[in-house]
Amino acid sequence: MRDRHNVTDVRQLEPAALRVLERAEVENVELARFIYVDHGGVIRGKAAARARLAERITTGIGHTVAMMAMSMLDHLQPVEGMGPVGEVRIVPDPTTFVTLPYAPGAAAMLSDLCDLDGSPWAACPRSFLKDTIATLRDEGFTPVAAFEPEFTLGRRLPDPTGGPDRLVPVDDSLCYATTGFDLAHDYAIRLVRDLDAQGLRVEHYYPELGAGQQELSIRHTTALKAADNHVLYRETVRGVAFRMGLWASLAPKPIPAQAGNGTHLHISLWDEGLQRNLFAGGPDGLSDTARHFIGGVLRHLPGLVALTCASVNSYRRLAPRAWASAYSCYGWDNREAAVRICSPMAGNVEASTNLEIKPSDSTANPYLSLGAVLRAGLDGIRRRLDPGEAVDVDPATLTDEERARLGCARLPGSLDEALDALEADELLMEALGPLRRRAYLAVKRSEAADFAGHDAAYETFHHFRVF
Repeated sequence: MRDRHNVTDVRQLEPAALRVLERAEVENVELARFIYVDHGGVIRGKAAARARLAERITTGIGHTVAMMAMSMLDHLQPVEGMGPVGEVRIVPDPTTFVTLPYAPGAAAMLSDLCDLDGSPWAACPRSFLKDTIATLRDEGFTPVAAFEPEFTLGRRLPDPTGGPDRLVPVDDSLCYATTGFDLAHDYAIRLVRDLDAQGLRVEHYYPELGAGQQELSIRHTTALKAADNHVLYRETVRGVAFRMGLWASLAPKPIPAQAGNGTHLHISLWDEGLQRNLFAGGPDGLSDTARHFIGGVLRHLPGLVALTCASVNSYRRLAPRAWASAYSCYGWDNREAAVRICSPMAGNVEASTNLEIKPSDSTANPYLSLGAVLRAGLDGIRRRLDPGEAVDVDPATLTDEERARLGCARLPGSLDEALDALEADELLMEALGPLRRRAYLAVKRSEAADFAGHDAAYETFHHFRVF
């Protein structure tokens, strides 16, 4: 290490940063990626060479402010404060350091976007979630979460008619069928091993409903780590596929005619020491805190989906009778309700009590989506909002009058409609802050406009390509 770093500088580093340098040496890391997620939901970043890692952990890497005004199509939007003038720093969190098994010689750290004085930049998404967690902590709550993603495994092939490339699934197995396990076995085993090597604890894996569709879930953890884990998960799902000559897509509808890929969001609130689940309790097993949280989520859900279902492609999936929860309601194990109260596990009731937010997918920025859901739920707790009557049927089977009585409204049917609802939601707009909301709306409005002029093949191609 003495040959590579200035010893005086190294001695000034925090213990976590020192451990990064030691691991980089031992594990032969040549490039350390500093990664973040932009307003388009795209994972981006820059990499520091090992010889400069000690310095860059402290200073970060310079980055134009304009990148947070870039859409998923790399179309830069005219956002005040995000033009050609100005710079932020991509500052890594050394506690998130992982070597990348699918990319030998590379490592990654989740990063914050900071002003030049080191303070959080007003458009940093990771800081948004950090601030939300701090707000909850001030009121005695520690949020625990898990993202539950689905993705399609296939091959990217040219369209024989000359149109955009297609995603062709690796198999046509049935839902949960063991043939699906066998046909994707080599990929699945490598993916599990590579996730485990990064400290992501795999819970379940199985072939899902769509051709080539996979579901692999990671164990719940504290909120910031859950969002960090989801970024690493997305990177690993695709990185392993690329190294094997395959293509993996977490886009909501990479193939229009088949089942969509959701990323259900599981949430519970605990006390400060993580000793007691504050969602558990009450005659039916659900506390008043949990009910009010549901009330807040439902109250803000039309605007929330602009952040949790964050792409044009999302609204191909968010349709009635698609098990994607297209109506604003909640229910006990109702997989067509926007908020599902999950049945707890026998013998482990308190620890396993949680809520599942179903209108959510991997085109979302996980820091913004999780942070916004927590803000909405906290609003419900503060105002003691009543979620109303639980719905125990598919809401699409009810009459208009029955849905109206239950307050079971259809969620926005397009990204533009969701953005309208977000703009009208004072709580969410205030939480996002002036710069972040201005940039997010500009980026997402531009994506809606860009795809409006093209057909489904163009839309699905760009979404499976990017996500």
